[in-house]
Amino acid sequence: MSSPADDDGRHALSEVAPPPDTWEHLSLDDLRRYRRQLADEEEKVSYWRRLVHARIDVLEAESHQERPLTIKELVRVLGDTGTGRNRHALVSVRAADDLPELPALHDMWVTEVDSHDPEALGEAVRRLRSAEAQLTDYRKALHVRLDEATAELIVRYRADPTSALVAFASPHSGATRGGAA
Repeated sequence: MSSPADDDGRHALSEVAPPPDTWEHLSLDDLRRYRRQLADEEEKVSYWRRLVHARIDVLEAESHQERPLTIKELVRVLGDTGTGRNRHALVSVRAADDLPELPALHDMWVTEVDSHDPEALGEAVRRLRSAEAQLTDYRKALHVRLDEATAELIVRYRADPTSALVAFASPHSGATRGGAA
């Protein structure tokens, strides 16, 4: 799932691979592979969304301080979701995996933002929120494709229940989120 450049030269998220016009031409293994690719992509996008949320949280917290945040403050800022639930680390991301290209974010990780400059802070948060919205839309489209592929797997497993037993025959590899194929 490659990333085309958008009009101003920045990278945009790729389009979600469309489902086949008809599922019949896909073998069961190909269908499982297609669904696994979608689940892996969803995991990567979810990871990027969490990074964007963390960057926004840190920028906003720094704007209320006269000094850099302490480690204790960073732990509080990055651990508090505002819902009473803590964020949990995504442990299955592998550093060698390609992550989707993000618009206007490549410089956000290396650019210092003066947390006491409301204009610079506002622009940085606006760009991050825009990227988060794009990631959210992309993730929703991935979920639609995942649901379609899952529904087709269910149809096939109902028609031939023994075909679902392959999960016990070989070890699972790939993403741990998004369900097993």
